[in-house]
Amino acid sequence: MNVKKLIVFILSAFIPMCGVGLFMHFFGASSAALVAEGSDAPMIGAVIAILSTAAMMLPLLAVVITQLVFKEPVFKGIDVSFKINRWWIIGWILMPVVSLMTLGLTLLMPGAVFAQDSEILQTALASMPEGFGLWGMIGVVMICGLFAGVTLNALFAFGEEIAWRGYLMKFFKGKKFMTMALWSGVIWGLWHAPIILNGHNYPQHPVIGVFMMVLFCLLLTPVLLYFRKKGRSVILPAIMHGTFNAVAGVSLLAVLPVNDILYGATGLAGFIALLIVNVCLYLYDRFIAKENIFSSRL
Repeated sequence: MNVKKLIVFILSAFIPMCGVGLFMHFFGASSAALVAEGSDAPMIGAVIAILSTAAMMLPLLAVVITQLVFKEPVFKGIDVSFKINRWWIIGWILMPVVSLMTLGLTLLMPGAVFAQDSEILQTALASMPEGFGLWGMIGVVMICGLFAGVTLNALFAFGEEIAWRGYLMKFFKGKKFMTMALWSGVIWGLWHAPIILNGHNYPQHPVIGVFMMVLFCLLLTPVLLYFRKKGRSVILPAIMHGTFNAVAGVSLLAVLPVNDILYGATGLAGFIALLIVNVCLYLYDRFIAKENIFSSRL
């Protein structure tokens, strides 16, 4: 492992992200400001969305900076390939399935109420054609999410996946799959800390949210890494990541009250859904697959 190169990469990814977090804090572009009385909510919401989306390109920038510093080709040995196999389709479809699982698990959480008259749901239904009910709207969201997941969302998600499921693998070459998944998940989760502390994903618990985000990334990483290996390209986890971002909100559409620790994709319900997926992948890999990835070395 080239420790100097790894340090340059980590600093190149984390320092700009800290800058984003500081900007959000000092210029009022945080979730706390979003709910503050008298705040310009639409404008603040738009700024938060732009900053959090643009931040997804920072890991790609870190890869470029590191490779330029060490005078090496940017995408060498990262498997940026568009050679599609069946795992691309499976991984792409899996993300809406995880979202629906999370919705069901959220409704099983303590205190969760299925509220069809919630403001969020009624606003969403109002944007649908007349006659569309809850499930019709969810179907539309899923279809649109799948489309977004292979287009614009995939582009921004690639900014992260090229680093976390691509470039980092070069540093862990020869290590076990789960070792890579552990380190990648922790680094990925901590990288989010500057915006999590500003209320991103966890507006009610920004400090605890940092630990929750690390746990979320630890659970999602083996899934993305497994499909990255099966799909033989970093493009596949980018598609999965982008699709997940597009459909994850479905799990909170008709749920009250708001509870960012228990409910939704980044809450306990989402963690259980991802744990189930990880267990299913492990059992498939252990007892059915010809190539055992969980027990392999990268």
